[in-house]
This record gives sequence, structure tokens and C-alpha cells, in this order.
Amino acid sequence: MDSFEVFRQEGHKLVDWIADYYANIEKYPVKSACKPGSVFAGIPAAPPAEPEDMKVIFNDFEQLIMPGITHWQNPSFFAYFPANTSFPSILAEMLSSALGAQCMKWETSPAATELEEAVMNWLKKMTGIPGDFEGVIQDTASTATLCAILSARERATGFRCNHEGMKDTASMRIYCSEEAHSSVEKAVKIAGIGRNNLVKIGLDEKYRMQPAMLEEAIHMDIEAGLKPVCVVAALGTTGSTAVDPLEDIADICQRYGIWLHIDAAYAGSALILPECRWMIKGIEKADSFVFNPHKWLFTNFDCSAYFVRDSETLINTFKLVPEYLKTQIPEHVNDYSNWGIQLGRRFRALKLWFVIRSFGLKGLQGKLRHHIALARELKSWIESDPDFELLAPVHFSLVCFRYHPKGIDDLQMLNRLNEKLLLTANGTGKMYITHTKLNDRYTLRMSISQTHVELSHVKKAWHLIRETAENLNNQS
Repeated sequence: MDSFEVFRQEGHKLVDWIADYYANIEKYPVKSACKPGSVFAGIPAAPPAEPEDMKVIFNDFEQLIMPGITHWQNPSFFAYFPANTSFPSILAEMLSSALGAQCMKWETSPAATELEEAVMNWLKKMTGIPGDFEGVIQDTASTATLCAILSARERATGFRCNHEGMKDTASMRIYCSEEAHSSVEKAVKIAGIGRNNLVKIGLDEKYRMQPAMLEEAIHMDIEAGLKPVCVVAALGTTGSTAVDPLEDIADICQRYGIWLHIDAAYAGSALILPECRWMIKGIEKADSFVFNPHKWLFTNFDCSAYFVRDSETLINTFKLVPEYLKTQIPEHVNDYSNWGIQLGRRFRALKLWFVIRSFGLKGLQGKLRHHIALARELKSWIESDPDFELLAPVHFSLVCFRYHPKGIDDLQMLNRLNEKLLLTANGTGKMYITHTKLNDRYTLRMSISQTHVELSHVKKAWHLIRETAENLNNQS
């Protein structure tokens, strides 16, 4: 496709296809029903020796690839947490791809660096994050958490680990709740601290970390000659969106000189709502904070907003400038490749800029409030149905519940029943939900956060869940 005109023609066709896809997205089964290996089997074992026409390639895309796609942008997608996009974000991503800029340093694309700095400052104002934090866009919250733990490791050792290796890490301790995201455990492994040095703190009845248990664990470790290095608090856990008591945890961390990282990957977007700012009371004592606009701010994957109070420690943890990357640019200019793991960086700030400007703060707030209202509506239906029960508080737009018909109280039987309900309902292709385990109870998770979701979609899903449950009960 070397011709500008051919590209123009194919590009117009593709944009038309995308518009038609969104107009008809509810006609697709939400969750792909293809069997393992079916897509792979349809792909030739060897690449083509000669150029192939775009019409042939795109036909294969529709016939082979599309049946294997789970449609995350379908408004009946209620699984996991969302990976939302929006039309402004798609347009910006097209521009970013067209520019093909490598945004590792200010000099390699000044606009990319300065727009990122400006947009991260916008996010601080939008969310109430303190002004002395500085921001950088990472690819995912998993990467941001790894950056936080590596920074905490280096601060605790005076950067000896970077220079001398891992001999200081055997006595280090990292703390998180039993409901913390698995990325914390992965980061501890990658950082060389080791899974055995990750201390998981017990929960209260709302699945929140218990500060008293945290302080007790820290005190015991110090008495044993170990070194507490980092605490990871969650604002909106993956399982139930539990909100750890940040202020109490922050006080403990400050008392013992421990790095406090806040993982708000999903729920952090809700901070654009003043009524949700209660959950960041104490954030001024934290060291780092992450949330994902690619989850609930309609900016397509990947775009993770990472904020740090001591950017010098972050930079010194990662900075490495070989001769071929040295420039004459003044030191005060941000080279964001020194703010994280990757050298190469995409122009992620562009899509975030497009989204914030296209929706406006009030438009974004309206969307999130609508999703939260839909979740509360579902909550009321569950609470009024004698055969279903709510299993966790509804803080945002995630609802955790299970089917619990009268006369069945055996835990394992209820777990099997709810698992079958989930698999049966998802198998219809009309909706997609996922599960977790809360206090060993198989829990249905319904995340009502898709960009275009409306009350009608939630009603259809609830009716399908109830109908499926009734059919299963009649079969038993």
C-alpha cells in the first residue's frame, strides 16, 4: 500500500467499518465462543511470499479474527473492569499511529513531552491529587506499582541495589492487603525482594486492610531485624472495590518511614467526582499513586497515570544515559524515559488530551455518575429479591452478589450453583460477567462501566441472570 491514494481509499473504508461496528456492536455475542486453537488453525503456517491485496486481508480479518474477539466495547460487557474507549480517543490513537513518533526524550518529540506534563497537571486538578506530586504516563498500573516498589527499594538502600546488586533485599518487607491486586506480588518478585517477603494483611468485614494489623506486622518485623520498605494500599480492590483506610495507613507509614504506594487503578477515576474525594484523605502523606484512565475515563488502552511526590528518587532509580542518547537539552526538561522502565515511549498523552477536551470535566463527571447510579439500581433489585444477596458494599459501579435460593446453605453447593449460573448466562452471548471469591464464597461481579451502557442493558442482564437462576433451580 505505497500509494497515498490507495491508503486514502482504504482508510475511508476502515473508518466506515469502525462506525458501522459501533452502530451494530450489540448484534455480536459479547463473549467469543470460539474453541481453543480455532483461530490459530485458520492461519497459514508460513507467511506469504508475495504481497496480498488489502481486500483479501480484511476479508480474513472479518471471517477469521472477528469470531475470536470478545467485544469489550459492547454495552452488555460487565466483566472484569472496563477497558473503555471513546470516539475522541480512537481518533487520537489514529493520529498517534500516523505520526509514529518515538517519545522517549524531549528532543525526540518536544510536543509529546510537554503535552504529557500539561495533561498530568490537568489530572491533578481534576482529581484533587496534591500539587507537589508530579505525573508521568505509564503503560499499566502493574508497571507503575513495580516502579513504586523499585523506587522504595532504592530509597531504603541509598541506591545500593542498583549499584551493587541484590544483597540488601533479603531482609526487606513489603505489605499489602489480602485483597490487593496480583501485580503487587509480581512486582515483589521482579524487584528481587521475593514473594516470601510480601506480607498480606488481614481484612475487616468490608474487605479493607486493617491498620492495627499492619502496624503490628511492621513492629514484629522490626523486632526481628527485618526492614519494612513499602506498603501498597488499595483504593478500589479488584475483587470488591474495597477502599483501604488511607489516612490511618498513611500515618503508620510516616511514623516508620515507609514508602506508601496507592493502587487506585479502577476507582481513581471516580476522584473527578467531589463526592468521592473522601477516599483520598491522607494522600498528602503518600509517596506514589496510580490510576488508569484506560479503565474508566474512556481513553483506550494503554494509559496509566502515575504520580510521585519525590520525582528525584524515581528518576535516580531508572536514569541511565548512554552516549548515543546524550543531548544538549537543559536539565530542567523532562525526559520521561528516565521516569520508568521503558526507553521507548508511545504518544499516549494525545488521546488523553482529546478525551478530556471532547467530554469536558462536566461530561466525564456525568458519565461516571450515570454508571454509579446504574450500579445502585442493580443493588436495589438484588436487595429486594429473596433469592439473591449482596456480598460487598457498592462504592462505585461494581456490584458483587450471588444466587442464594431458600433451602440451600451449603457453601460448596452454593459455589457450584453460582459458577454454573455464570457459565450458562455468559454462554448465551447476551452478556458477560466474571467472578471472584469473597470469604470463600463464589461471587458474581457485575461491573457497570462500559462507555455506552444504559439502564436497558442492565435490566436485560438482570432478567437473564434471574431467568438462568430459575431454570437451574428447576433442574435441581
